[in-house]
Amino acid sequence: MTTDERTRLQLAADLPGAAARGEIVAYYQPLVGIAGGAVVGAEALARWFHPRLGLIAPDVFIPLAEAVGNIVEIGDFMLDTACDFAAMCCRSGSDVDIAVNVSAIQLRDESYAARVLETAARHGLDPRHLTIEVTESEVVHNIVDVGERFAVLRAAGVTVSIDDFGTGESSIEQLLALQASELKIDRSLVKDRTASSKTLLAAVISFAHDKGLRVVAEGIETSTELAAVSALGVDRVQGFLTGKPMPAEEFLQFITASRST
Repeated sequence: MTTDERTRLQLAADLPGAAARGEIVAYYQPLVGIAGGAVVGAEALARWFHPRLGLIAPDVFIPLAEAVGNIVEIGDFMLDTACDFAAMCCRSGSDVDIAVNVSAIQLRDESYAARVLETAARHGLDPRHLTIEVTESEVVHNIVDVGERFAVLRAAGVTVSIDDFGTGESSIEQLLALQASELKIDRSLVKDRTASSKTLLAAVISFAHDKGLRVVAEGIETSTELAAVSALGVDRVQGFLTGKPMPAEEFLQFITASRST
């Protein structure tokens, strides 16, 4: 057995209960509005601080959680933590939209929409400040049922977002079937500056706006990329250029500083 295989087995054994033990922590990456350049929200991102192995990357432990059956536990923890944080921000006068990722596995639960709204209500968060992001690279098999659950969320004011748009094969299908209200364009489309990619990016943004969707460009790392997506009319941006994922306390300081300049 290789070292990587032993590590994966160790992680799989340690992942159950990690959220309850305080090892899973929410980091927040700023979402910046193009109009005005202000911080308008944040995406809540899970981080696993393993007691012996240190920080485990989400692209390692999230697929593992889906494989071993712990993604619901982590997803519920992230939703609860993010709603609590967003409500606290709003009470302090810093209204922000909070985005939380949802796995296709979580969406199999017919009570998912009710639990989302109950969580927001328990923390006193207006659902209009909550966004649920569906990772586009995951296939939502029960798409009709999920569409009905999202209809309940949309009716309450929750934004439904298709994340990582451009990385999978079911992009348009999921976008239309789920009647999303936001589209997040993956960095792979943003960073490729060939003529064909520029044309494709412009077409995606135009299509989304024609459907009445809010458009977010992900993975913005350079001023050139920011200028390019701004010129194409995206509504919001997210990436290391405008703010890295950070702990809650650091995000509060970040948003306070950004709004005082």
